[in-house]
Amino acid sequence: MTIKVVRGNPTPEELAAALAVVRARAAAAASIPPGAARHRDSWADPARIAAHPVPQPGPTAWSRTYWPG
Repeated sequence: MTIKVVRGNPTPEELAAALAVVRARAAAAASIPPGAARHRDSWADPARIAAHPVPQPGPTAWSRTYWPG
């Protein structure tokens, strides 16, 4: 695995911390069997956007711009 710093000048401690996170995520992704379904975060689910109509412009449009639980 090769990591390249494109911007900034991280300290060795910052670089080690970032590398530890990347390696942990890679190990977690590798441990999931290929056929297993992965849990999708509901916030990232595209069906969330398509399920409700987009609010139309108007005086009360601001009140319909949040995502109700």
